[in-house]
This record gives sequence, structure tokens and C-alpha cells, in this order.
Amino acid sequence: MTHYILALDQGTTSSRAIVFDDAGVAVASCQREFPQHFPQPGWVEHDPLDIWASQLACARAALTDSGVDPARIAAIGIANQRETTLLWDRVTGEPVANAIVWQDRRTAGACDRLREAGRAAMIAELTGLELDAYFSATKLQWLLDHVPGARQRAERGELAFGTVDSYLVYRLCGRHVTDTSNAARTMLFNIHTLAWDDALLALFDIPRAVLPEIVPSSGLVGHAAAEWFGHPIPIAGIAGDQQAATFGQACHRKGMVKNTYGTGCFMLMHAGATPPVSHHRLLSTVGWTLDGRSDYLLEGSVFMGGATVQWLRDGLGIIRQSREVEALSTSVPDSGGVMLVPAFTGLGAPHWDPYARATILGMTRGTTAAHIARAALEAIAYQSADLLTTMQKDAACAVTELRADGGAARNDLLMQFQADLLGIPVVRPRVTETTALGAAWLAGLACGVWESPAALEHQWQVDTCFEPRMPAERRAALMARWARAVAHARSWAEPED
Repeated sequence: MTHYILALDQGTTSSRAIVFDDAGVAVASCQREFPQHFPQPGWVEHDPLDIWASQLACARAALTDSGVDPARIAAIGIANQRETTLLWDRVTGEPVANAIVWQDRRTAGACDRLREAGRAAMIAELTGLELDAYFSATKLQWLLDHVPGARQRAERGELAFGTVDSYLVYRLCGRHVTDTSNAARTMLFNIHTLAWDDALLALFDIPRAVLPEIVPSSGLVGHAAAEWFGHPIPIAGIAGDQQAATFGQACHRKGMVKNTYGTGCFMLMHAGATPPVSHHRLLSTVGWTLDGRSDYLLEGSVFMGGATVQWLRDGLGIIRQSREVEALSTSVPDSGGVMLVPAFTGLGAPHWDPYARATILGMTRGTTAAHIARAALEAIAYQSADLLTTMQKDAACAVTELRADGGAARNDLLMQFQADLLGIPVVRPRVTETTALGAAWLAGLACGVWESPAALEHQWQVDTCFEPRMPAERRAALMARWARAVAHARSWAEPED
């Protein structure tokens, strides 16, 4: 009998659900965007109820379209946008405020003060993370300090904090948990002891009573109540979206690298069974915990990947749908000298500049919407090239290929330009929704659908391999020009208190 897994992939701008069979084939899927809120410059919020409603609707629609009886779903796997910070009533499940999204920069000043106080090195040692507003700790601290009565209620154990995985599991089955991969992104978790850290809780003034229980990435955590899908379904896999994508790309061995081209771009290298140390401001993070073992990853993050294309659509209105960007970009032979640095919410690795802001350089009277669109696509590749160059310095090893996934990985122009900039093949798998696939694999391993990660690797298959075609001299000249453009975008915004 065929086994099925329901994968929930809750992302920054949309929720998705996919039903996979035990051959790793997507039987049915559904995706829905949900509202983004920008109450002030640099602030990005979600309504947790929108997250829940969109994810539940997608899951129900995917199940219906698959024609699979919910009783035949072996397990649910969850992958989620990371670092986004939610706070809700432990009894009712009602949020006490909007979620603060990972892109939000409101706590950059708080991070500056901690850096000035000499705390950055201690945080990096314990967490593997850069001291930055990207992560959950200062976001949670902000909520506790700014939502009336929240700190007192949290100390009494009345409120629950969690990243998106925690909230979904809570709504589905009532448990308050998170897995090691998501906990590792909060800046409250010690990646060496794999536990919440008292020194970090004290530093950020976070009451332990508000924290979720930590569980493995692959393992039974509860059953989704029958009211949601007509039958109770085990929840057996949880991972942050980028760790799930790395697992779904079958990067199960040390030195393998993948890049996800989603709202942001996230490049991760398998680093083995011990936390790697970065000397170039990359992140050391837990990949997943499976069968009593935790694997670690080296990570670089780009804040604006596919979101830059959304800005072309929603902010400039030069395309009506995101998929139109490739046709518009290919209508010109190149960007016409235009460089776009998409630092709309600051710059991530390796710069970590929350005060950088987006800029467009090199425009002339001959510049058209097509040139700007092409520059936006190329900016995604430039940022990712910066990451791989830095990653190879930390790992002290040559990377022979980059595995690509995410929505923008379907864009052939972007993938070819990425291969040209990197000088190595960029490989797109047959299943590009590897985030959902990784969540499904983690859940299926826990409930016996698959025996081991090794048994899964044959399911990963190549769709297209983009070979580099650009001369090395041209590649070097373009990257030098990109570095000049980034320098113009740095330290533009004024620090806020």
C-alpha cells in the first residue's frame, strides 16, 4: 500500500501544502498568499491568524485535491519561515500582538547597545549566530516590553512564545514545542548543549515560563485533532524551512551545499556532527536532530531574494505577476550597466548591516523597466555569489556544485547567471519544492515510511544542470562592480533608539 505524507510549508509571503507519496512525488498541492503589514519603515508584521487560516486552508485543499483519505496520511511534516516571533495566550491560542517577521529591523538599536556592551562574542560562542535583529530574542524582548501586561503575564506562565512551527503545532494539537533547528534561530538556544541557555535568557530578560519544549526534528510530537482534517493525523516532522530544504536536497553529507531562492536566499553547507566556527560572519546552526544525532550547517542569509521581484510587482508595478520577470528581463541582452542592491531591510551575510538601504546605480536616459528587472534578478545571483565565496573561505574546501531550489530556481536566466558568477554548475532538481519535501522526509522517517536518510537519496533527481559559460575575467569584473555598488548602499539609514 502506498504511504502518503502531508507537508506544510509555511513561508514568509505564502502558505503551501503538498501531499507526497512514498516515492517523493507530489500528488497534490495548494498555495495561498497572505497579507504583509508594514506599520512603520523597517517594520514587518504578520497576523498569526492569517498564518493559521491560510495554512489550514491549503492543507485541506491539498488533501481534497489528492483524493487521499485522511486516514491514509501517515504523518504531517512542518517546515516554516524561521525567526518570526509570535506570542499568544496559552489557554485560548489567541495572539496578543502581530508576529514580528524575521525581516523586521525595529530592534537593530537594541542589538547595537548589546554590541557596544561587548556581548556579541559571547552570543556567537553560545548560539553560532551574529548579533542581529534578524533573530527572535530581541523581537520577543520587544513584545514583552511593549505589549501592555505581556511581561507580567509571561512570567506567570499565561503566555506562550514560539516561532511559526510552534504556533502551528499548538493550533493543530495543543502542544507547545519547537524542534532544535528552529530553537537554534532564536538566539536563546545553546547549540552545544542543545538547550535553552540561562545566560542568554538573563541577557535578553526572557522568562523561561514562556518558552516551548524542545523536541527532535524527526519524531512524533502529537496528533492533529480530527476537527481539522476529519481524522487525527500524527505530526512527526518539524524543521526550519532552510534546514528542511537542505535535508530535502539530500545534502546529508559534509561539504554539500544548497541555495534556496525564496523570499530571501539561504545558502547552507553540511558541516558534520559538530558546530562549525565561522571567521567570516556566517552562521553556525543546527540542521536537524534525527535518531539521537544532530547535524550542523554553515549558513549565509540574503534578506531580499524573490522579495525583490515582488517589489517590482507591488512597489513599481512594472510586472503584473512575478513569473513575468523572466520574459521582461530576457527582452534586453543585459542590464545596460544598471546595478540594483536590494537592501530594503538591510544587508545580511556577510555584511550584517541593518542600516544599509536599497539603491539603483548606473541608470541613464536609455534605462528601461526591462533593464531594472534584469538588474533585480542579477542582484539575487550577486548576493548568493558573495555567500558562496565567503563559505568556501570558512570551510577551506572547494565546492564543486550548488544545488538550487525554491520558486525563483525555476527561472532559467537567473540560474544560468548564477552559474556564470560562481564558475561551478548550478543543479536544479526535479522537485524544486525541497522545503516541503524535506519536511515530508523527516516526518516519514519518524513513522517508518522510509528507513534512513540513505534510502531517500535515490529519490533526489536532476532536472537541469546549468554549466558556467562566462570567462573568468568577466566574472571578476562584474563581482568587483557589485562590491562597489554594495559600498554605496551601506550605512545609509540613521540608527534608531
